Amino acid sequence: MRALPCLILALLSFCCSTFAQQTVNFSSSNLPIIVINTNGQEIVNDPKVMADMGIIYNGEGNRNQITDPFNHYNGKIGIEIRGQSSQMFPMKSYSLELWDNNADGVDKSLFGLPKESDWVLYAPYTDKTLMRNFLAYTLSRNLGHWSANCRFVEVVLNGKYVGIYVFMEKIKRNKGRVNIPKMEKTDESGDAVTGGYIFSLDKEPNGWFSQYTPPYSTGNQRPQFSYIYPKPEYINNAQKAYIKSYVDSFENVLKSNQFQDPLNGVRNFADLNSFMDYFIVNEVGRNVDGYRLSSFFYKDRNSINRKIVAGPVWDYDLAFRNADYCNGNLTSGWAYDFNTVCPGDGAGLIPFWWYRLMEDTAYTASLRCRWNDLRSTTLSVNNLNHLIDSVVHLVSEAEVRHFTAWPVLGQYVWPNPQPIPVSYDGEIATLKDWLKTRLEWIDRNLPNKGKCGENTADLAGSFGIWSRENPFLGNAEIRLKSKTPQIVHMQVIDMSGRKLSARKIELITGNQWVSLNATGWPAGIYLIHVFNDTGEKQTLKMIKAY
Repeated sequence: MRALPCLILALLSFCCSTFAQQTVNFSSSNLPIIVINTNGQEIVNDPKVMADMGIIYNGEGNRNQITDPFNHYNGKIGIEIRGQSSQMFPMKSYSLELWDNNADGVDKSLFGLPKESDWVLYAPYTDKTLMRNFLAYTLSRNLGHWSANCRFVEVVLNGKYVGIYVFMEKIKRNKGRVNIPKMEKTDESGDAVTGGYIFSLDKEPNGWFSQYTPPYSTGNQRPQFSYIYPKPEYINNAQKAYIKSYVDSFENVLKSNQFQDPLNGVRNFADLNSFMDYFIVNEVGRNVDGYRLSSFFYKDRNSINRKIVAGPVWDYDLAFRNADYCNGNLTSGWAYDFNTVCPGDGAGLIPFWWYRLMEDTAYTASLRCRWNDLRSTTLSVNNLNHLIDSVVHLVSEAEVRHFTAWPVLGQYVWPNPQPIPVSYDGEIATLKDWLKTRLEWIDRNLPNKGKCGENTADLAGSFGIWSRENPFLGNAEIRLKSKTPQIVHMQVIDMSGRKLSARKIELITGNQWVSLNATGWPAGIYLIHVFNDTGEKQTLKMIKAY
């Protein structure tokens, strides 16, 4: 959440104290039960205090009794309050680290997730759907990116029932999370210093400032970067210098007149496919904090992938119509255009990147392609409603206890927009209606020109062929667009004239993607020939990058 002026914090503290926690008789749940005992210690913001934690989880579909033994975890943890403005709420979120008796971290798999010691217990106090973070993370994961896995649980803290929590992974370098190489203190030159890094844009920098003032800023503030991995206390000077210089180079070329150059422009520094998907998740949720706060990026080692990747997505509790400031509740308008709405916001403004990318005709054309694909699958209304309903079904019993403990339904909790639904069913219905209208607004307002526009009249012949990214890494993604259903033939030829593949494709009217398995192709230039039985032929030159 964003930083708040002192007056708002005071009001927030007042409004939150109105809804004091109520006692709930709690004996069993269909959700896993987490029991934490701090042994008389107060949980503070920092440092972590040692506590005992037990998890009762009898497996999927089995009931969990509070009297059952701790059969999923039974040991020590370090626990501290997490969040910033959310710390003002009476229901706290926590950071957990699994410890041994000496307070050393212990990696363990919980709820079938990859082994780790660091976890988050997120408190959905202001999010009365209980699922906004879950929705964003699941959408991103369904788009093909790692994002935090979530498990809904019920928590007992120091003998008192404290409601539904979302137990989830934390953004961290790990083979099961952000899978980039481990950095050593000795990694100061060559390929070793080029990655991996995780950095973020946020309101409390420990890294460096952008060179550029954000668009529409009323002051001279600049976006603020933070070191996430390696951590500030471990990153060495050579590593600091490298990642700052690389991000500076990315910003410089994006700002330049050559930013669209396919070889030397922004595509040389950024994985634009990840930027498109990051944009889509932020815009679907119209995340009022998107792009400027809790915004994460990572960079792999050059020998693996030299490009900056946008994500993982994080912190969407104020998205999906849950912010009554800076137009965060509207179904219309772009979240990336935040600076024009709140140009004096002190928590942070959106860097020029996203405005500039929307001037890149190849990027916006590919963005439209990606959107068209997702609207019939992951982002269809039916699919999203099914996802929402699956959570409702899962928490239908527990949400009654949760809102008994925290009687906030129908009440204003910062920053809930008006009108405020008076029931959990009302919260869900409002979310579904808002989401449907939001998707339809994006349908109408996303740039609709180029290779994936709905109109096929722009085709010179009966079909067209384009690439998603050129130069490309990994597999080659080809977009075909046809005026009518027809059969075409596709051949891939290398520069020596050798035919690498040939296939027949049945085209539909409109657009479709074709993926070419290019994992065995060496770096170089390739020709993609597509022709139909009437003799019409088109050729696309593609470059596989080093």
